[in-house]
Amino acid sequence: MRFTSLVVELIRARPRLVVIIVLLCQAALWLGTALLFYRSPPPDLATALAFGREYQVGTDLGPPLSFWLADIAYRLSGNHIFGVYLLAVLASSATLWLVYLLARMIVGGQQAVLAVLLTTTITAFGAPTLEFGPEVLARPLWAALLLHSWQLLGQARRNAWFAWSIEAGLLLLTTPSAVGLLLLLIGFALSAPQGRRIMRSFDPLLALLVVLVLALPYLIFVLRADSVALPPLPDLAGLGARARHWLGLVGGLLLAMAGMIVLVVLNSSWLSRGERDAPIIYRPPVSPLARDFVYCFAMAPAIAGSLISALFNLDTVLGGPGIALLMVGLAMVVASGDVIQLRHQRVLRAVWAATVAIPAVIVVGASIVLPWTANGEVATAMPARNIAQFFIDSFERRANQKLRIVAGDPQLAELVALGRGRPHLFLDATPQRTPWQTPAQFAESGGVVIWRANDTVGAPPPDIAQRFPGLVPEVPRSFDWMINGRQPVLRIGWAIVRPKGP
Repeated sequence: MRFTSLVVELIRARPRLVVIIVLLCQAALWLGTALLFYRSPPPDLATALAFGREYQVGTDLGPPLSFWLADIAYRLSGNHIFGVYLLAVLASSATLWLVYLLARMIVGGQQAVLAVLLTTTITAFGAPTLEFGPEVLARPLWAALLLHSWQLLGQARRNAWFAWSIEAGLLLLTTPSAVGLLLLLIGFALSAPQGRRIMRSFDPLLALLVVLVLALPYLIFVLRADSVALPPLPDLAGLGARARHWLGLVGGLLLAMAGMIVLVVLNSSWLSRGERDAPIIYRPPVSPLARDFVYCFAMAPAIAGSLISALFNLDTVLGGPGIALLMVGLAMVVASGDVIQLRHQRVLRAVWAATVAIPAVIVVGASIVLPWTANGEVATAMPARNIAQFFIDSFERRANQKLRIVAGDPQLAELVALGRGRPHLFLDATPQRTPWQTPAQFAESGGVVIWRANDTVGAPPPDIAQRFPGLVPEVPRSFDWMINGRQPVLRIGWAIVRPKGP
C-alpha cells in the first residue's frame, strides 16, 4: 500500500504554503535562540553597529549599505539589538523566497520547494544568520539579481531591467565581491545568443547609468582612499601554501553542503532498491538555456571565489559561502530529472530538520556547556547592557555631561558604544580605522577608556598607558556572565579622561 505523508501532499497541492512555513519556522528558531541565549551581540555585529552609527560613505570594512541598515534597524527598535536580529532573519528569509521564485520559473512550483529545502541545509551550515552585515545583505541582493537576470534572458521581460539595475547598484554598495559577481552575469549573457541580442539593445546602457548613480559615492571614496590596489600576489615559494589554503576553502564549502549531500544519498535509488511506489514530484522539461544558467551559477561563484581567495590569501571564499553555494540546491534538483522520487520519507524529514536545527543547537550548547567545561569565553554571554549602563552612568556622574567617546579594548568599547546616547567608538590602537575621531578630539571632549583587568588593582596595559599618558585607573568593575560556570567573572579596568574647557 502506498504511503504519502502530509508534507508531500502539501508540496504537491500548496508549494508556496510549504515555503512560507519553512521560512517562519527557521525565523522563529533563530530569533528564539538570540532572545534566550544572547546577552550581547556577536563581535562582528557590534563592530558593524559602531561603524554604521557614523554613516561614513566607506570604511576599511568595505561598502557602507549593510552598516547603515543595521544602525537604522537598531534605532527603530528603540536601541534594542532585537531589531538587527529581525533584519538579519528577514534578509535570510527573503533570500530563500527569491530562490523559490527563480526555481518556480525553471522547474515548477513543486520541485522549487525541494530546491528551497536543500538550500536551507546549505545556508544553515555555511552562512551566518543573525550577524547582519555585508554577507547577509548580499545574499538576497544576489538572489534578486539572478531572478531578474533569468527574466531578461529566459523570458525576454524588458521591464526587469530597472529592478536589475537597482539591485546591481545596491550590491556594489554592500560587498567588494559585487564586481566579480556582476562580471559573471555579464560573461554568461555574452556566451548565450539570447544574451548577446539583449546586450545589443539600449536597455543595458540605461541600467549602467542607474548602477553608476547608485554606486558613485562609494566609488569616489575608493578612488580618494587609494584602496583600489589588489593584495600582492604570492611568489613561487608561496604557491604551495596558497594551494593548501584553497583546499581548506573547498573543504569548508563541502562541509556547508554536508546536509544536502546526506539527503541526496539517502534518497538515491541504489539505497532503496526494495522500496516501491515512492511518491513522485514532477516538473515540465527544463530548457537547455535554463539548465546552463543554473549549472553556471551553481559552480562559477564557488570555483572563482575560492581560487581568488586562495590566490590573495583571503580568510573566506569571496562573497561568502552563502553566495557561492546559493544555486547548488536548485542545480541538484535540475540534475535529478523531470521526476523525483521521495524515498524513506520519515528519514528524510528527520535528517532535514536535524540539519537545519543543528547550528542553533550548537549555539545553545556552547552557551550552556562551555562555561562549565572550558576556559574559553562565549562572546555572546557578556552582559552588554549592564556594561554599557555602568560606564555611561559613571562618566555622566563624574563629568556632569554625556559620554561622547569610548576607547580602549575594542570588544568592550563596542559594547559601550551600543548604550544610551550611542557614544562614538575610538580605536586608539588603530586610529585610521575610526577617522570620525582623533586623539586630539578625544582629549578635548573626554571619555572613558576600558580594558581587561587581571587583578583587583586594574592597572592599564602598557600599550594603553602609553597612548593615554597620565591615565588614573579606577577600581575595576566585575560583571557576571550569563552563566558563570567555572570561568572567572568578567573584570574590566577603566579610567575617565575628563573633558577640557568649562
